[in-house]
Amino acid sequence: MSHTPNSIRLISGNSHPELAQKISQRLNIPLSIINAKQNSNNETFVTIGESIRDEDIYIIQTGCGKDKVNDFLMELLMLINACKSASARRITAVIPNFPYARQDKKDKSRAPITAKLIANLIQTAGCNHVITMDLHASQIQGFFTIPVDNLYAEPSVLEYLKHNIDLKNAIFVSPDAGGAKRVASTADKLDLNFALIHKERQKANEVSRMVLVGDVTDKICILIDDMADTCGTLVKAAETLLDNGANEVISIVTHGIFSGAAQQKLQGSKLSKLICTNTVPVGIEFDKLEQIDISPTLAEAIRRLHNGESISYLFTHAL
Repeated sequence: MSHTPNSIRLISGNSHPELAQKISQRLNIPLSIINAKQNSNNETFVTIGESIRDEDIYIIQTGCGKDKVNDFLMELLMLINACKSASARRITAVIPNFPYARQDKKDKSRAPITAKLIANLIQTAGCNHVITMDLHASQIQGFFTIPVDNLYAEPSVLEYLKHNIDLKNAIFVSPDAGGAKRVASTADKLDLNFALIHKERQKANEVSRMVLVGDVTDKICILIDDMADTCGTLVKAAETLLDNGANEVISIVTHGIFSGAAQQKLQGSKLSKLICTNTVPVGIEFDKLEQIDISPTLAEAIRRLHNGESISYLFTHAL
């Protein structure tokens, strides 16, 4: 199959083949042939099975997996480097959920800023551009010297809310102070009020006490966060809201990581619905879980980037 030089080539790592397939169908471009596996000694091995000289390469690899996040990161770095060695014209890493994004500052003495380390590794491997979604902290874009497009799930989430939830009686809630800006922006766009939960932590991933700021009496509370990991915060926030007179609690997160005991916590939770996007594969069974497909946004970002068009349209429009 001969290609005109500098056409789009899509490469999928092993982290989220379903998402890569959806992007491939949306763009009507087949996934390139690659071989990425682990040898019996657990070393990652990568080869690209077709010529990619002078091509525009998009490598789709998300940060996820209970015990695989480092393997997938290594696979991404090796795929980037393999493309560089094979004389690709431009290499873009499409990383819907950026790994280690929560380690974005030095909050304890002698702690690493791992998100910056990951940025350095991606650049050293030979990457020219990064597309990601809902970065945990937007300053991570500044850890790179190459361009980083941080897309937002918000337009897709707003579309979902308008069509599936009675917003007349709704209020948005941020489960912590860090997410207040994100929630305020969503609430503004729908002209709704928002409340905030202040949480005090004893140690990482464990919340000791929650205090609600705002009135949620007789309201449908929509809890918005960028990721649900162990789900302790969401479950506790839902209880706090219902204790304060809320009618029901719906949660929307971009990255549904669901690690550790997340499934058990959710099964026993008071959430009436949990909605997440498909930036990472969902590895849990939970009957109140719904997914929003963000592959159209990622596919359009790839198309626009390749054609030299503006990507900012995607910040405000769902596809």
